[in-house]
Amino acid sequence: MKSLHFTNARLIDPEALTDSLGSLTATAGQISAMNGPAPDGAQQINCAGKCLAPGIVDWGVKVGEPGERHRESFRSAGMAAAAGGVTTLIARPDTMPAIDTPELLEFVTRRAAEAAPVRILHMAALTKGRAGLEMTEIGFLRDVGAVAFSDADHVVQDTRVLARAFSYARSLGALVVGHPQDQGLSRGTSATSGKFASLRGLPAAPALAERIGLDRDLGLVELTGVRYHADQITTERALPALVRAKANGLDVTAGVSIHHLTLNEFDVGDYRTFFKLTPPLRSEADRLAVVAAVGEGLIDVICSMHTPQDEESKRLPFEDAAAGAVALETFLPAAMRLFHAGALSLPMLFRAMSLNPARRLGLPQGRLAAGAPADLVLFDPAVPYLLDRAALHSKSKNTPFDGQRMEGRVIATFVAGKQVFGGAQ
Repeated sequence: MKSLHFTNARLIDPEALTDSLGSLTATAGQISAMNGPAPDGAQQINCAGKCLAPGIVDWGVKVGEPGERHRESFRSAGMAAAAGGVTTLIARPDTMPAIDTPELLEFVTRRAAEAAPVRILHMAALTKGRAGLEMTEIGFLRDVGAVAFSDADHVVQDTRVLARAFSYARSLGALVVGHPQDQGLSRGTSATSGKFASLRGLPAAPALAERIGLDRDLGLVELTGVRYHADQITTERALPALVRAKANGLDVTAGVSIHHLTLNEFDVGDYRTFFKLTPPLRSEADRLAVVAAVGEGLIDVICSMHTPQDEESKRLPFEDAAAGAVALETFLPAAMRLFHAGALSLPMLFRAMSLNPARRLGLPQGRLAAGAPADLVLFDPAVPYLLDRAALHSKSKNTPFDGQRMEGRVIATFVAGKQVFGGAQ
C-alpha cells in the first residue's frame, strides 16, 4: 500500500486537545509520522487547511441484520458511516433475533467484514433474547469478539438477575452497557413530563426516571465491581449520581446521543415523529447541562444512537410511532452545531466521539499519533448546506434534520490508510 502524506492539514488531536496546522504520514495502515517529511513515492494529499481528525468511533449503532435488513444492512450502514466520517461502528445487539449466542455473533461478524467498508464490532446481549430472565454465555461471546454486553433499551427489571449478570461479567473483565431508565415510570410513554407534554396530550415520564434507573445500576456496580457504561445520560438530575460514582472510584463511564445534545422537547412541534427518540427529547435546561457535562469530561462519549425505522413505522400517530432516528451521516454536522455555538471545541468533540469510546472499549483507534491506525476523517467544519434525507446512504431516511441548514461536510474518510469515501487527491 502506497504511503499517504497529508499536508496543510488542520490537525485535531483529542489526546493533546490541540487544533493546529501540520502534516501527517500514513504507512501500511498506520500513522507513521506527525509533521515529518514526505516519504519517497508517497501519495500527497493537500488538505487546504481543512480539518484532519481521528475517524469517529460510533458506539451504539442499530443495524438491521439479521431480521430487519429492509431497514438497514451492513452494506448500507457501512456506506453511511464512511460518508459520515465514522470509521469504527459498534453495533447493538437489538436485532431479530437478538445477538445472544456465539454462533449468531460469528455470523454477523463475517457478514459485516464482507459487506462494509468500515470496521464493525459488535456488542452482545446481556440476557437471552434480551428478556431479562437468564444471562447469556458471556465468556463464550467474549471469546468470539463481543466488545461489550447490553440489552439495549430493554431494561432488566429483575434486580437479582442483573446482579448475577454483573457479577459474572466482573469475573471475566467484561464491560456492561446499561440503559438507565425506571421502566415502571417510563413504560408506554413517548415524552418527558412537563408543560409541553401536557399541552400536547402526550403520555410522559418524569426526567427523574433516568436518575432512578441510574441509581439502581450504580448500586449494583458498587456491589459487584463490574465495568459499567451508561449508554445515554440525558437529564441534569442524573449528573450528580455520575459525579459521586466517579469520585468513589467506580469503574463507570457514560454517553449521550448527538440528538440529545442538539435538540430539545420543543422540536417535536406538532407531533413530528422523526423527533420521537428513546429516551425522549428533554428540556432545554437538561440539554445545556448535558453539553456542559461533556465539556467537563463527566460524560465521556458522544454517539449517534443510529436507529433506522421504515416509513410505515414512523408515519403513525406520535404515541404509536416507532422511536429512533438515523444519524451516521448527520453525526458530524450535528456536532458542528455545538462547535459553532462555542459550546465545545473540535478537540473536545473528538475526545468524546473518537478517543474516549476507543479507550473504553480497549481499541487502538481514536488518536493522531505514530503507531495508531490510520483511520482518519478529512472534513470542512464550516461549509453550509440544506440536508436532504433522500440523499442519505442509509436505507431508512428517518432523520430529524431533514430540510435543516447544516454546517460541516466530510471530504474524505480513510480506514487503515485506505480511502473509503470522498475525493481527496
